[in-house]
Amino acid sequence: MPKYPTSLLLAVCLSFTCVRAQNATPAAAATPPPLPASAPAALLPPPPPPPAAKPAAPVGPFSPDTLPGKGLAQHPFFYAGEWNYPKKVQTMFIVRDGKVVWSFDIPSKDKSGGIQEISDATLLSNGNVVYARMSGADEVTPDKKIIWSYDAPKNFQVHVAQPIGLDHVMIIQNGDPAKMMLINTTTGKTEKEVVLTPGNPKSTHGQFRRARMTAAGTLLVAHMDNNKVAEYNMDGKEIWSIAIPSPWAAVRLKNGNTLISSNKGFVREVNPKGETVWEFTQKDVPDIKLFSIQEADRLANGNTVITNWCPNGIKDPKKWPSSVQVLEVTPDKKAVWALRSWTDPADLGPATVIQLLDEPGVPEKPGDQQR
Repeated sequence: MPKYPTSLLLAVCLSFTCVRAQNATPAAAATPPPLPASAPAALLPPPPPPPAAKPAAPVGPFSPDTLPGKGLAQHPFFYAGEWNYPKKVQTMFIVRDGKVVWSFDIPSKDKSGGIQEISDATLLSNGNVVYARMSGADEVTPDKKIIWSYDAPKNFQVHVAQPIGLDHVMIIQNGDPAKMMLINTTTGKTEKEVVLTPGNPKSTHGQFRRARMTAAGTLLVAHMDNNKVAEYNMDGKEIWSIAIPSPWAAVRLKNGNTLISSNKGFVREVNPKGETVWEFTQKDVPDIKLFSIQEADRLANGNTVITNWCPNGIKDPKKWPSSVQVLEVTPDKKAVWALRSWTDPADLGPATVIQLLDEPGVPEKPGDQQR
């Protein structure tokens, strides 16, 4: 048999392959025969393209992309916040099974043009909501009818509204003079007043944000502008106090201790002697930025739930969505739930009030839901 040049044999083989490919059925053409491993690199098929990379989640400066817990589905809860100033309305929400099932709006400005903000609110056992709006306080039904309303006089503000039973509300009226008022919501009559001494009587806005009547019938007040928490009897006599930087809220626990939250970004539990027995600060959650911790409540399981209000710490509201609004932490300070919900249909806004609806107890019974 004559010997042919290698180049001629390769050309004949390639021509034969092309003729077979032209005569093959469409199905056969879709799967060409594999080339030998020794085939020239130019004849090998190109490698498949790499899978498309998933776009990375945006990394926010104030919290990590992945948060502990189940987000909106962690608990059923009632939620409200103060000073959501980019909005024309201020809104309260009820969330169940991870979805907003009820909301209620008030205008961001009252009839005289003054700012309104929701700085205190409670969902009652009958479904009504009592709330403070700075210009006064109201009670609204589930079908959104206002059944009780109090308007503060000019130059006074209301940031505290605690339901006492289903027919009384305790408010703190900032101003000169500042005072606690116990109002019968059925008759509209003020049944009790206690005058309070703020740090600056002429600076109305910064005097008080949260006060609570206790199960013992005393009045526990966070003096935000006076850097102390004080307890008074119903004659207005101070019976206990402790120095706290810029306290926002204080509640009396069933063990006799007091749980205090501060604008300075910490929660502190103190005993009757004023000794710190538990504290949660930024160092305990280094990857989640703490701002003004407004509300702090002790749960039946021993955990503590707090609201993390960001507007004073993040000046640009476009950056608010990178912050966490609510944290639930264990006694050993592990975060088991962090809520960050800033987009529709659950754009909750800045966090002031969080009331977990799977907690035992009667909301309008003083001290009943503190553990």
